[in-house]
Amino acid sequence: MSKKEKDLELDSMRHSAAHVLASAVLELFPDTKLGIGPTIEDGFYYDFDFKSPLSPSDLKKIEKKMREIIKKNLPFKKEELSVKDGIKLFKDLKQPYKVELIKDLEKEGEKKVSIYRTGDFADLCKGPHVKSTKEVKAFRLDKVAGAYWKGDEKNKMLQRIYGIAFNTKEELQKYLKMMEEAKKRDHRKIGKELELFFFHSAAPGDPFWQPKGLILIKELFKYWREIHEREGYVEVRTPEILTRKVWDQSGHTDFFIEKIYKVTTPDSKEWNMAIKPMNCDGGIIIYKTRLRSYKEFPLRMGELGV
Repeated sequence: MSKKEKDLELDSMRHSAAHVLASAVLELFPDTKLGIGPTIEDGFYYDFDFKSPLSPSDLKKIEKKMREIIKKNLPFKKEELSVKDGIKLFKDLKQPYKVELIKDLEKEGEKKVSIYRTGDFADLCKGPHVKSTKEVKAFRLDKVAGAYWKGDEKNKMLQRIYGIAFNTKEELQKYLKMMEEAKKRDHRKIGKELELFFFHSAAPGDPFWQPKGLILIKELFKYWREIHEREGYVEVRTPEILTRKVWDQSGHTDFFIEKIYKVTTPDSKEWNMAIKPMNCDGGIIIYKTRLRSYKEFPLRMGELGV
């Protein structure tokens, strides 16, 4: 089996594990509304709209129920339905998020939708999946986090359950051990212990640098400048906030709109500026300030972050 085939097989198993997770949740919490459940680099996740927040003990119950479902060796059965029948199915199942997804597909021109059934559980899904639940192998539920429906902060916050899954118990244990070691070297942990920097709710995700940490930053900047000067770069500085026109032109609006910090000025009804997620767009604007001669190439510009 080629690496590509092995990767596809693992991805299918992880995808199937997400379905088993959703099935287990509905058995334990029948009023739960289902969001989406894709695979990720080390496993899978599924978004749920629970009646109340999950507790750590709930996660253990869900994992236990998943193992019960896996032992039943239930087959994954694919069905194709018309959009109309798909909407009716999930309305009958009282799953409004699935109905919304099907309506989105209908707007895109889709006439049919595919679903997968395992026992009494049905989910909107293109697949592929393993043949039966028994093929869902070594897994563990990892953590719970918040996630807005469709990644939009205007929508409801759902609870996202993450799971880790591998083909063998040995691979799973190796991964878990690696993650434990990584926690010991977590920059957030080390930064706080050594009084280099810390995070605060006043600026989520943006560190407060302390005196010791700033010494490191200065040395890194110095090293960066030495390398870039040696390689023939000139240093520039561009604005931190640029107009929407720049991001429309670069493609950020189409592909990364959910991941950039948008700004709405008082004279606008919608966002019209954004904090730059990268430096290259500003560098291109500098490049375009005048005509360039071929003698200037290669032209290397470098810019440090804030």
